Amino acid sequence: MAKQKTAYVCSSCGYDSPKWIGKCPACGEWNTFKEVKLGTARSHSAPSTRPLSTDASGAPLLTMSQIPTADDPRINLLDDELNRVLGGGLVVGSLTLLGGEPGIGKSTLILQTVLRLHGHRVLYVSGEESAHQLKLRADRIESAATQAEVLVACESMIERIFQHIETAHPDLVVIDSIQTIATETVESSPGSITQIRECSALLLKFAKETNTPVILIGHITKDGSIAGPKILEHMVDTVLQFEGDQHYLYRIVRAIKNRFGSTAELGIYEMQSTGLRPVSNPSELLLSDTAANDGLSGVAIACAIEGVRPLLIETQALVSTAAYGTPQRSATGFDMRRLNMLLAVLEKRVGFKLAQKDVYLNIAGGIRVSDPATDLSVITAVLSSNVDTAVDRTTCLCGEVGLSGEIRPVSRILQRISEAERLGFQRIIIPHANMSGLSTSQFHIEVRPVRKVEEALRELFG
Repeated sequence: MAKQKTAYVCSSCGYDSPKWIGKCPACGEWNTFKEVKLGTARSHSAPSTRPLSTDASGAPLLTMSQIPTADDPRINLLDDELNRVLGGGLVVGSLTLLGGEPGIGKSTLILQTVLRLHGHRVLYVSGEESAHQLKLRADRIESAATQAEVLVACESMIERIFQHIETAHPDLVVIDSIQTIATETVESSPGSITQIRECSALLLKFAKETNTPVILIGHITKDGSIAGPKILEHMVDTVLQFEGDQHYLYRIVRAIKNRFGSTAELGIYEMQSTGLRPVSNPSELLLSDTAANDGLSGVAIACAIEGVRPLLIETQALVSTAAYGTPQRSATGFDMRRLNMLLAVLEKRVGFKLAQKDVYLNIAGGIRVSDPATDLSVITAVLSSNVDTAVDRTTCLCGEVGLSGEIRPVSRILQRISEAERLGFQRIIIPHANMSGLSTSQFHIEVRPVRKVEEALRELFG
């Protein structure tokens, strides 16, 4: 008789043990170990006589030079923003995880995407909503004529889901959401660490063996990480983060992990009553009305790069006298530690005393930027608010600020200048080091190179 093997897994952190333990040695939680069946134990028989040219699964072993280098086939999702973030489309046989806050629009984004995939058979598995709720949302997003290829299954057990897959033979499988799916082999509630890990492993095996792409929708916890064990992010091929303030109309898709493309790309959507509309020109969306804000201090325009896309963003700063003994520092959409460094550069190298001032910084539009080329615009906005002098709205800036006050060069300067010229800016301030080999005769915008922060401030404030 084959012996049934069992193990005990912590439902809080996923730590496994061969026996039950009261307190988890990894996370310190009490009474979190649950029994998990591992399957029948194999007898320790003699090794098989399989030739040495094959591995344990029967697939032939290949040298590195024998592996084909052809690109992975991809499915065009008919969404330029989502295709860009994924690296050119959805790779066949991949496992993709889309995470975001509840109500941010994850299900709407995936549903409107699969409804437009003509010629592809899609199985949409919903463990949260009924078929009637999905139909109401689909009618709001797309017309009924485009919904024929989407099959809907409202199931929460992974075994029944695979039965539907065998019957339908879909080209794409969507699981909404992974926290509601459970397997009968694990004695724990849906959404626990063990259930998420086991169900994701079964879906990963299915995707790789059948070459069928699978999209998982997941929730995030209070600290902003995807709910479930960290091993879930290691198992999938691509992790997409869907973020944005519910009070704003904009939604942003970022790639946290991507085995088939870059993780620096950014997709921007606008929430409408008919779904999410891709924003092809985010610079015009992120810039506020020029006439309305003309003459206001503390506003500077930065030319940043997110992935391969140049973005013109509005940097807003407010500097006021500290009401209490300790000055306040706050940044929204910008790294707080970098803001403190730039304030120290302003005080040490330029001579402006901000030690007793409250400084508040905001990147307009609810977007978060990490491009160091926005340093010059942050310093400009802070100084503009401090001296209460407005910056010319037809001028944009790009440049990284060093600790000695020098303006360091930035990448893709030609794209930044072209984007500023296309949006109607008349002058752009760039690092002097980027002028090497750069011909400004091809542009109709005035290009002003600077070496230090003092030079940039003289160009702006005289």
